[in-house]
Amino acid sequence: MPKIHKQVEYARAGTEPALICQMPSGWAVLCGMQYLPGYCILLPDPVVPSLNALTREQRAEYLCDMAGIGDALLEVTDAFRINYAIMGNSDPALHAHIVPRYMGEPEKICKQLPWDYPQDVMDDRCFDADRDRVLIGKLAEAIKKRL
Repeated sequence: MPKIHKQVEYARAGTEPALICQMPSGWAVLCGMQYLPGYCILLPDPVVPSLNALTREQRAEYLCDMAGIGDALLEVTDAFRINYAIMGNSDPALHAHIVPRYMGEPEKICKQLPWDYPQDVMDDRCFDADRDRVLIGKLAEAIKKRL
């Protein structure tokens, strides 16, 4: 089963360790790579192949939820900007990347895509349930007050 499908199943079951909260269009989760603290993914529920598979109303809800996660990140982290991306090339199921950007990012990386970070940086910043528990709680609270 593809990764996005598995994560949605785990979120439904309450066993996804990176789960932040349920949203009207799906599930907010922390990304497995936390090289930028708070890097989130919005998983649709039900899983669909792309944004184009949704109705106009579903698209509006999904994109509004995506921006709501960004608003929460701006509130609870020291991010100065939020980047949003929907690609689906590696995992051909709709999922949105919500990426906080920080003033303290290294100059040589700050204008690149976040997944272009050097491997040694990525290896040190994988999701850690214990370390990231507080951030998950703050994000959940900030998101839920916007719903």
